[in-house]
Amino acid sequence: MKLKLLSLFTVVLLTLHEWPNQSKGAAALTCTVKPGICPRRKWGSGMCAEYCTKDSDCPNEEKCCHNGCGHECISPYTVKPGRCPMPKGTPMCAEYCYHDGECPGEQKCCRTTCGHACSEPC
Repeated sequence: MKLKLLSLFTVVLLTLHEWPNQSKGAAALTCTVKPGICPRRKWGSGMCAEYCTKDSDCPNEEKCCHNGCGHECISPYTVKPGRCPMPKGTPMCAEYCYHDGECPGEQKCCRTTCGHACSEPC
């Protein structure tokens, strides 16, 4: 009887000792995926470096996204209400934004004559 009781006591102690260690390991393997989707980037357009490996490496609402060559923390793709005005004026051949979420206030990321820039919707 004493041997059975001692064996049961030993099993309980070992279980209690190992249980917290297993939960720590499981928590370390869990990755937090933030809501939203990564914006598309043209191949070769970003820095060829790995600034993050998962969303939890990024601050606030930013996600770890492919930037065209490597990975970096980027605001998730957002579409704001309204329409973009027709491109006009002198050609601006630069990418000042990739999606509406990168523009302040109610501005949208709109096509220019030769790229994209933030502009007031019409």
